[in-house]
Amino acid sequence: MTIVEGTCTARFEPLRAALTAHLASCEELGASIAVDVDGTLEADLWGGHADAARTVPWHRDTVVGLWSTTKTLTSLAALVLVERGVLDLHRPVAHYWPEFAARGKQDIEVRHVLAHTSGLSGWEQPFTVDDLYDWPTASARLADQAPWWEPGTASGYHMQTQGQLVGELVRRASGRTLTEFVATEIAAPLGADVQIGAREADWPRISALVPSAPSPAVPTDLDPDAVFTRTMLGSPARDEHVDTPRWRRAELGAVNGHGNARGLVRALSVISRHGEANGLRLLSPGTVDAIFDVQADGVDLFLGVPVRWGVGYALAGPPTIPGLPDGTICFWAGWGGSLVVMDLDRRITFAYTMNRLGAGILGSERTHDYLAKVYEAFGTPASRAARQTGLST
Repeated sequence: MTIVEGTCTARFEPLRAALTAHLASCEELGASIAVDVDGTLEADLWGGHADAARTVPWHRDTVVGLWSTTKTLTSLAALVLVERGVLDLHRPVAHYWPEFAARGKQDIEVRHVLAHTSGLSGWEQPFTVDDLYDWPTASARLADQAPWWEPGTASGYHMQTQGQLVGELVRRASGRTLTEFVATEIAAPLGADVQIGAREADWPRISALVPSAPSPAVPTDLDPDAVFTRTMLGSPARDEHVDTPRWRRAELGAVNGHGNARGLVRALSVISRHGEANGLRLLSPGTVDAIFDVQADGVDLFLGVPVRWGVGYALAGPPTIPGLPDGTICFWAGWGGSLVVMDLDRRITFAYTMNRLGAGILGSERTHDYLAKVYEAFGTPASRAARQTGLST
């Protein structure tokens, strides 16, 4: 019998049942789910196994690589600096990073980087994973690169470059690395079990990610000048790099965060609760409101699906992901299905992490099932747009 550990209130028993069912079917290997409702952790669930051989249980403090859900922490770090007046969303990036002005980028603003509209969605080739691991090299290459489209006119998901761009801004503005800033200004004060990279002392409790199928090769017949092609080829991190010592020691603010659902909820509930969580105010309501200033609304040049980008996060609204209603909601997902949702109308924060990767861009079918159960607990159906489009990527 599959056992899901942890606790939940009565209204989230269907969520526990959904996790139990996915574990029993072996679609899920190991996972954690958490739901915070206005400061109360109403669901804190975990179960399954932390290894592909199913010999090590997923424990309460098991953590896992987050892939792009890492960006939710990196964006929060930038917003904390905005709150403190150290970063200005409407100032040019070059104000903080003078070298960035090269090749016509002098007018790109901080908000463009946070909203994936800067035109720097990948590195120009050749660019290797060794270059990615070397912070000065990766930053210098972006500073010397021309944008691939007119900044501010459209989004093109900065799959792996956003961590470098925002991370360099954090370094320049705060004098600390992104890893240090997240650890000292977000994780520690909020009691959140999250980090960029992974401290070696935590390696024994990391559950390795398990691809559901071999990573598909990049097709050879793509338009070499298309944003999708250039972004894919200019984003060198792949499944085989994850869970290696070099990966864990690196600072990749777009992709190599580690944590679990409880940790993500403790960190990101500061947004859902209008700037204050766990007795600490990190953001003013005005800074939180800035997240919802729409920066792009249309088909993303890399993702190929419609996305409404605010500042640092995607925004709910037609079209959206299955299970997510309309409202004052921001979110982002990671490769394989991890997800964090911040719902300011209902003061809900939902997070899901797992070790078996599922298919899809904005969450997997498992992700959408869990999310739907959360909103069903409030009697809130998925948005009409989500039901009509059935967006599952």
